[in-house]
Amino acid sequence: PSRLRRVRPGSKPTLARSFKVEAKGEWLPGLSSPPYLNGSLPGDNGFDPLGLAEDPESLKWYVQAELVNGRWAMLGVVGMLIPEVLTSAGLIDVPKWYDAGKVEYFASSSTLFVIEFILFHYVELRRWQDIKYPGSVNQDPLFKSYSLPPNEVGYPGGIFNPLNFSPSMEAKEKELANGRLAMLAFLGFIV
Repeated sequence: PSRLRRVRPGSKPTLARSFKVEAKGEWLPGLSSPPYLNGSLPGDNGFDPLGLAEDPESLKWYVQAELVNGRWAMLGVVGMLIPEVLTSAGLIDVPKWYDAGKVEYFASSSTLFVIEFILFHYVELRRWQDIKYPGSVNQDPLFKSYSLPPNEVGYPGGIFNPLNFSPSMEAKEKELANGRLAMLAFLGFIV
């Protein structure tokens, strides 16, 4: 609500505004958030109509899954748009993203699938271990001289954070919002 303040004689009146800020919004007006979603997680708006986050162990996995899928979606959307823009500008000559499967690669598609399956299987197992036992994968299993600093799960730091950004709640909120937007944008590209 806006209201005028009392002013002294000879001074100009000013308009004062006051705002009411709620600690946590509701995802649908009139519906309360479930008690297990208390706003402590970044991006938590109380949206869980299926009750998937009731189990704390499952919630840990879902949080990391959303983070990783959002990061992949952001890379995917940029990987679709930038080559198309650079090709139309005449700087590179690559096929459109939807024609990429028609290009001849150095190996057959089944060989590439097996290689990707093995590599992603390794990475996902390490990620699951880090979620289950935080910090357990900070030491490189092959090169013992390499290790990551102890950080929060999902935010490894070290070589993965060359500009040394701190994983503040605001930065996590922005990353999740951009990841969610990129997942929807990717879905829009496919449809």
